[in-house]
Amino acid sequence: MTLDYVALAILILVFLILFYGIIVIHDIPYEIAKRRNHPHQDAIHYAGWVSLFTLHVLWPFLWIWATLWREDRGWGMKQLAKDQHNIHHQMDQLTSQVEQLNAELKALKNNQTASVAMTQEAK
Repeated sequence: MTLDYVALAILILVFLILFYGIIVIHDIPYEIAKRRNHPHQDAIHYAGWVSLFTLHVLWPFLWIWATLWREDRGWGMKQLAKDQHNIHHQMDQLTSQVEQLNAELKALKNNQTASVAMTQEAK
């Protein structure tokens, strides 16, 4: 009779440990998001509960979603924005150079046609 109660206690303990373990495991993406000050940490937490009821189908995606954000660089797009700004600046410089060269070319053509016209008049 005593062994029956011990077995029941062990069974209940194992059930509680498994239940709590599953809840802790499903909360890992939320803990990552909270530690990284993720802007969507509440959404990740709610999606983790949804994933718990869908047998953790969403859980790998939540893990990826939580780990993509880093507080120091955000989504990692700041460097891309900086590079795009540099490219636009270079493009503006090149456009102004092309316009300047076109103006010089037009002036040279005008001088050349004027000198050709003068030499023909002189003949």
